[in-house]
Amino acid sequence: MIEQLQKVIEGEINPYLAMHQGGAELVDFADGIVTLKLHGGCSGCPSSQLTLFNGIVPILKEHFPDDIEDVVLAH
Repeated sequence: MIEQLQKVIEGEINPYLAMHQGGAELVDFADGIVTLKLHGGCSGCPSSQLTLFNGIVPILKEHFPDDIEDVVLAH
């Protein structure tokens, strides 16, 4: 599952975040919870929660609808 998550992050999420000079890194996946760390322009951005819920979560849930319960950001 970790490898599949990383492929989606690298193939779909990071190109989306690159438009804002940012990116995401998978920190952990346990008990249905994906933990991500945002970097670059997305790190500390006031809109990072909007990006997470409106951009990242829908992409991950589209690919893994039965496996992902929540997506959180590492601090």
